Amino acid sequence: MEPVIRIAIDCMGGDTGISVTVPAAFEFASRFPDTKLLLVGLPDELAVAVSAARKKFPSVSPEHFSIVAASEVVTMDDPVEIALRRKKDSSMRLAAQAVKDEQADACVSAGNTGAWMAISRYILKTIPGIDRPAIATALPNKKGSNTIMLDLGANVDCTPEHLLQFAIMGTALAQVDSTGPAPSVGLLNIGEEIIKGNETVKQAAELLRKSTLNFYGNVEGDDIFKGTVDVVVCDGFVGNVALKSAEGLARLIASYIREEFSRNFLTKIMGMLAMPVLNCFRYRLDNRRLNGAALLGLRGIVIKSHGSADAYAFGFALQRARDAVLNGLLERTSVAISQLTQSATVTETVRSGDSA
Repeated sequence: MEPVIRIAIDCMGGDTGISVTVPAAFEFASRFPDTKLLLVGLPDELAVAVSAARKKFPSVSPEHFSIVAASEVVTMDDPVEIALRRKKDSSMRLAAQAVKDEQADACVSAGNTGAWMAISRYILKTIPGIDRPAIATALPNKKGSNTIMLDLGANVDCTPEHLLQFAIMGTALAQVDSTGPAPSVGLLNIGEEIIKGNETVKQAAELLRKSTLNFYGNVEGDDIFKGTVDVVVCDGFVGNVALKSAEGLARLIASYIREEFSRNFLTKIMGMLAMPVLNCFRYRLDNRRLNGAALLGLRGIVIKSHGSADAYAFGFALQRARDAVLNGLLERTSVAISQLTQSATVTETVRSGDSA
């Protein structure tokens, strides 16, 4: 099949880098022959990794991938300033540049989150009306659907206006795959009461109440997985801690189940009988399937993978990029953000005039 979707991959990013990204890319290409992968990285290392991957996945032909040579690598410890200003030929930067130059439809990196956000923002710029991009992903809830949560680590310090913009972006993302009523938005807080939270959160809640968004009010941590609202908004510090805590709890539960059902002969028999249910439970708790978060608010599709992702998890990040292109995420989200931003601005202007 002739490739129709192009994804640029920062092959050097992440805790394990090329030993994960290249095998994952070839496994992905073997399943989705409509996709061409631009493998960006140090050419000598890529040549060795690609040679090994081609032997393992012989169905992937040369037309389904190409190597983009980079001379520098952004490490997980590099300050943003170093990544952005000094390493101008890094694999991370060239992956984002491929989208800017229309050589790729999307780009993916498992590298340094702060550097990836800064480089993507510098290269691609933000959509009008959005000051900062935000990392968003969909988390499963007990209703059987997903809760979109943002920001998950791109912005540690946020103003009330930033949180309002995150709500607009989250609503736009929710609307991409929905034709139902306006998505509900909750502001993550330490309690549901209006008086709860710091000044930033209180002011953000006031802005959300005045906006045209379907603002539910304050929500607490457990509401994320209850499915109380469609979109949960918070700053990147809180969001990243909440996400990592949930992932850690999922791993703890899975480990506890394995230990409990291997204690003795009786529990092993019980485990065997319960295996279909346990497998479904383990599959649903496997955070690797949730890998791949979108950096919303940019003029291009940018996906952030976990830095510690293995090949299985990184494959899901690539799939997120492919799905985003197929679903017209950039175009539809841009239109929705424009409409919501204009509506919110008009409403605020009218209300300001009335109060005057």
